[in-house]
Amino acid sequence: MPFIRTGDIVTHYLLEGPENAPVVMFSNSLGTSLAIWDHQAAALRGKYRILRYDTRGHGLTDAPDAGDSGYTMDLLADDAAALIKALGLKKVHLCGLSVGGMLGQKLAAKAPELLASLILTDTASQMSQTVWDERIAAIRKAASIAGTTDATMERWFTKPFRDRDPVAITGIRNMYSRTPVAGYLGCATAIRNMDLRPDDAKIACPTLILVGEQDPATTVTEARKLNAAIKGSKLTIIPEAAHIVVIEQAAAVTRALTDWLAAQ
Repeated sequence: MPFIRTGDIVTHYLLEGPENAPVVMFSNSLGTSLAIWDHQAAALRGKYRILRYDTRGHGLTDAPDAGDSGYTMDLLADDAAALIKALGLKKVHLCGLSVGGMLGQKLAAKAPELLASLILTDTASQMSQTVWDERIAAIRKAASIAGTTDATMERWFTKPFRDRDPVAITGIRNMYSRTPVAGYLGCATAIRNMDLRPDDAKIACPTLILVGEQDPATTVTEARKLNAAIKGSKLTIIPEAAHIVVIEQAAAVTRALTDWLAAQ
């Protein structure tokens, strides 16, 4: 099982596909693991070298307790950069979901030499601090994220999908509820405190923005703001999907990625 030291943590990762192929690096959302990208990895790894990893605080990667100060988006971006360098890779196509897209924006601005292109999936440059203050406070009080699971599934997936595929929802609930509290709070604090608008103005690499049409968390409106802020970026809206579009409309996301990568 692949683990590697990246700065002050040990990171869990999977690196699959032809050794000399272009590298596509996937970064997971808050409350998930690298498994969230299973469909896309399976479809792309015959042609590309696929790097997936568990973000700090998630999956099998270390989840240090940072207390009230939490993590920062700079730290999460530095983790990604450290992994790229530790594995001896050059440029990667970085595809990030939600917080993965947030750290991707930061990384593209501060270490452009590491990115061949950027794919921002259901993400934003800034979010409501009040919403995150309330969520963080509730989780700290309960010392658990279990009480947030139902509301999270409602944000992540449309009702038709939840009704249609209860087995998948059960699996995602398990993934979410087993996220370490310290890791969840650390990343939640990074999201609450971020303002990536100055970073977006610096992004120069080719950028694709994907968003679920019914995403209530990082909305189409936020995606349009990213599209306007990142020079030359392309926006694709995926119908019949909420926040975790990579699961709910897995085939559509994979098609969008395949077309994008082929054009780079």
